[in-house]
Amino acid sequence: NRDPVVRGRLKVVFLPNYNVSLAETIIPAADLSEQISTAGMEASGTGNMKLALNGALTIGTLDGANIDILERVGPENIMIFGLTADEVAERRRAGIGAAETIAASRVLAEVLDAIASGVFSPDDRNRYQGLVDSLRHHDYFMVTADFDAYHTTQRAIGALWQDRGAWWRKAILNTARMGWFSADRAILEYARDIWRAEPGPHS
Repeated sequence: NRDPVVRGRLKVVFLPNYNVSLAETIIPAADLSEQISTAGMEASGTGNMKLALNGALTIGTLDGANIDILERVGPENIMIFGLTADEVAERRRAGIGAAETIAASRVLAEVLDAIASGVFSPDDRNRYQGLVDSLRHHDYFMVTADFDAYHTTQRAIGALWQDRGAWWRKAILNTARMGWFSADRAILEYARDIWRAEPGPHS
């Protein structure tokens, strides 16, 4: 935030003690929901559903609730990238070293070299060396394998953002098609299928 080049264009904000009250402000204001857990890890939960219900477009892997959102909003209204769960498992069986993957991606190689050289930590050139070494030699979460697809998708999102009409159309369709995830439907199904309870006269 202190960088004179980036200041005014990009801001990082940390919200301590994130809770429902903060979510009520943040979620309706969001334009893009980043749900980038490794496919098969089931890391994305219902938070991304709330964001999509409020019109935020989702960029994410084919993981967790992203799969359910994809089925409801349609592939043209969600930005899915990266490996599938089966592809992740297959790559892990072949080994989790990422030297070849990094070498095949000019952008990724440049990014990691910059981080390792201390560009982002001039007061401590070795601060992020452990992070870079982990990605190069022990990339269990396939960050390097998904990097190019993520980079390409983010560039497409940047182009879409410039077309306000197209962005708004997708945002509106997200909200309209996410109605299936309403609490009313979920509770009625729980009542019918799990609790075997009949709705009361005012339900």
